[in-house]
Amino acid sequence: MIIRKRLAVAVCGALLVTVTGGLLPSAAFADSGDTADRPAAKEPPRVELVLDVSGSMRARDIDGQSRMSAAKQAFNEVLDAVPEDVRLGIRTLGADYPGKDRKEGCKDTKQLYPVGELDRTEAKTAVATLVPTGWTPIGPALLGAADDLEGGNATRRIVLITDGEDTCAPLDPCEVAREIAAKGVDITIDTLGLVPSAKMRAQLMCIAEATGGTYTSVQHKEELSDRVSQLVERAAEPVVTPVATQGGERCDDAPRLKAGLYADRETFGQHRWYRVDLLPGQELRASVSIAADRPVNRDYGVLLRASTLAGREIVRGEAAGDGRTDVVSTGLRYPKSEADGTDNDTDAADDADGAGDTDVTRTGDGRPAETVCLRVSNSFSAPASVKTAPGLPLELTIDITGGPRDAGDAAFLGLGHGWWLLGLLTLAGFAAGALWGWISRWRIAVWRTN
Repeated sequence: MIIRKRLAVAVCGALLVTVTGGLLPSAAFADSGDTADRPAAKEPPRVELVLDVSGSMRARDIDGQSRMSAAKQAFNEVLDAVPEDVRLGIRTLGADYPGKDRKEGCKDTKQLYPVGELDRTEAKTAVATLVPTGWTPIGPALLGAADDLEGGNATRRIVLITDGEDTCAPLDPCEVAREIAAKGVDITIDTLGLVPSAKMRAQLMCIAEATGGTYTSVQHKEELSDRVSQLVERAAEPVVTPVATQGGERCDDAPRLKAGLYADRETFGQHRWYRVDLLPGQELRASVSIAADRPVNRDYGVLLRASTLAGREIVRGEAAGDGRTDVVSTGLRYPKSEADGTDNDTDAADDADGAGDTDVTRTGDGRPAETVCLRVSNSFSAPASVKTAPGLPLELTIDITGGPRDAGDAAFLGLGHGWWLLGLLTLAGFAAGALWGWISRWRIAVWRTN
């Protein structure tokens, strides 16, 4: 009896493997293949926090306590929240030399805690010993931090927290940041200004812009803690390098984009145009984010608008805000039915004077693709003291899904669409159940005969 039962189970298992094995792409078994050609695994992200410990950090203007006390408390919260896969270090500037010799004061930067696996207790103890002391050598500190992060293929980020501009000219920290960026070492520098002045704000914005980082003005301890935590967590996120592009003034002049991530800049109140070709049966998914990397006025918005070449609006996405922000994002979706012709042709035909735009892209088999015009607009404005150039950083994501089935789809009977797979698995379950029922009846009949 036991032997017969095992035989029945084995037969059912073989049937399931036979029916479902062909449903799964061979890629599902890729792990059993040769791993020699796989790329080397990316190293854990590396972040160094650079903290100003100069004498001015004694000022008591952040929530009734000194800037140094607020920074220490914020650091304790940040260290508690650092993701496990982030390698974190801490560097100080102005922490050790209390004298008036400028030459010596401008050398006063050191690594307080090495970049590596984080021992939270040890790092907090090191921060607790800091006392506001000396000068503000931002340029030398950035050079030291870049050296601390040197080597490997990890994502690297420097987060600079300071309450004043550099005191070690002519070594301009903005030029130092540009030199770091020019080396192609992929280090991003983010800057946070504690109770900033206009001159300090300009310098910190310049440092951040040189490496594609962000600048944030901080007036409260909670803001400092939240922002540093965000930047550390961002380092742990998968990084996709956006492709630099430049939007047009009109759709006719706009770059033609494919699926991917793109970076541009847009001045306050500007429109930027981009073009995407869409085949019948495909769906366009687009999103845009504009970063407020400098102080902006209250009440702002971002608009992403899709239209035909003739100017007819198809769909739009918009977002608005009021108050302090770092990024504003919006998106849209536009599915094009397989039965549709191109709206460009329709618009052109409807144009009484024949002036409609008939720019239609065609595939290899002659099928027309609709050209969708994407317009990105913003309603940001800035105080009179804030520079509006260069424009605000803009990231545009283009994704195109679906589309006419090709030979690759036919090979798997369209299983990528989900419903086919569900249906075939259901049929396999019914077949296995029927077989098991037949075997059970046969087994009972044999038992009664014996």
